[in-house]
Amino acid sequence: MKRIFLLLMLLSQLSFAQVNETAKNEFISRFVRLHGWTAEEVAAVMAKAEYQPKIIEKMERPAEGMPWYRYRRIFMTEERYEAGRTFYKDHEEVLRSVSNETGVSIEAMMGILGVETYYGTRKGSYKVLDALFTLAFGYPKRARFFTRELEEFLLLTKEEQLDVEGVEGSYAGAIGYCQFMPSSYRAYAKSYDQGGTRDLVNSPEDAIASVANYLKVHRWRKGEKVASAIIASPSAASPGPTRVRPKAPLSQFEDLGFMPTEDLDPTTPVAFLEFEQEEGKEFWYGLHNFYVITRYNHSPLYALAVYQLGEEVMKDM
Repeated sequence: MKRIFLLLMLLSQLSFAQVNETAKNEFISRFVRLHGWTAEEVAAVMAKAEYQPKIIEKMERPAEGMPWYRYRRIFMTEERYEAGRTFYKDHEEVLRSVSNETGVSIEAMMGILGVETYYGTRKGSYKVLDALFTLAFGYPKRARFFTRELEEFLLLTKEEQLDVEGVEGSYAGAIGYCQFMPSSYRAYAKSYDQGGTRDLVNSPEDAIASVANYLKVHRWRKGEKVASAIIASPSAASPGPTRVRPKAPLSQFEDLGFMPTEDLDPTTPVAFLEFEQEEGKEFWYGLHNFYVITRYNHSPLYALAVYQLGEEVMKDM
């Protein structure tokens, strides 16, 4: 029994040792200096946070590390399509109103909400405070980013009158229907009716307005296409994928034997994208609005899933 007790004590100490106490104390001092909270207030919040080793494990295995054919299967299912159509029918008026006001397509909004949280049904079950505390002080490779997000989260809870312990989200600390990180929540969240708080946890209307606002601020172009599948000639030699920001003219790749399935101007800037299938590769052109979607999540896999999901859900609506 004594040996078991000593082992439990050792494990507890090892877990505690994963938290960088120096960094945590520096965070408290800096926050007090910049934002006018008392040291006691910030320390009290930090005392409520719990280090979660499983969060570190999940950060090391992101879904975006999968090949495209596996990643796509997560989102392209009949069940998700039906959930999207139900969401659209329930919120059609809001979606159309927001689209008309911002110029952002309903397909893009539906794709993001579907990929992020299955239309609000899977918002995450981790305490955001625990997630950001763990990643800020126990995940050195991205400590700077998550320390900033922890700072933003504390400010957000005061601004939006949120329960600092009660807010739940993803293992990375993303919140609500849109899975906004706290900094994005503070910068881009919108109240649909322009009154009260911006509630991305409980209000689908606010979530719709906020997704559209995010894309609009990142220069979504009304009425423009997002992507085009490519038909490659048998003799086409792949130039290799380019960056997701479209720069080279379409004609450059057409000359190599890669023809778009959409009617596009040969001078249109495009990004040439390769996606791994079980046998070989498939090719896509990413256009300006595809790049805008990658400002939400930088992965080309994510942007293509958003595009395809939104198109499929809205196909017969």
